[in-house]
Amino acid sequence: MRTLAVGDIHGGLKGLTQLLERANITPEDTLIFLGDYVDGWSEAAQVITCLIDLSKTNKCVFIKGNHDVWCEKWLASGEVNDIWFKNGGKETIESYQDFSDGEKEMHLHFFEALKLYHIDSENRLFLHAGFSSMKGVEHELHTENFYFDRTLWEMALTLDKNLNKDSVLYPNRLKHYKEIYIGHTPTTNFDEDKPMNCANIWNVDTGATFKGKLSAINIETKAIFQSDKVMDLYPHELGRNRKK
Repeated sequence: MRTLAVGDIHGGLKGLTQLLERANITPEDTLIFLGDYVDGWSEAAQVITCLIDLSKTNKCVFIKGNHDVWCEKWLASGEVNDIWFKNGGKETIESYQDFSDGEKEMHLHFFEALKLYHIDSENRLFLHAGFSSMKGVEHELHTENFYFDRTLWEMALTLDKNLNKDSVLYPNRLKHYKEIYIGHTPTTNFDEDKPMNCANIWNVDTGATFKGKLSAINIETKAIFQSDKVMDLYPHELGRNRKK
């Protein structure tokens, strides 16, 4: 029995299918998805259907990402956020063109049920982006930080590796959890195509929304599984790369 954390999918159903096959997922495995299931490649709605089906055979934890927030609002009200539309929302809306009202309603329930964060029995924290409270996620005043914050990862990137955890200079945010697993900021921004580890944070977003792969990591062994570059699985699409 394994527990795998899965990075940002961004509408890449082919990448997700390939990743699950390469990781040899069985019903005994637990899957923790770190958010941003939609926006980018052309099969966002199909990704949600796949995840709903997967939750019937496996224990799954679904975290909410910022793109999921935008899609949820659209499904609930028809509201089209301009920033969202230009950053993958257009492709997501198009992916729903053959879905019935009933299917859309089921997907809305999926988005509404997404967790802002998850803490497991070993005090490992899973969330999409970050948090700002020095006292931990339970004390966060601005819940939008859970799916928008980048300062947690930026802090970890610049942290002095020789700094002792007992030092008064060591960031309090990192002291509350054994490990922290996030997505949101592609590791490809830092010329890394695999999940990155800084301090006790693992960033599992390896840029599937742009020119990277979709990744999963076994949280116990740190074994990494990856799809091909997702853009290569959609050779006739630009996705969000049209802005790159």
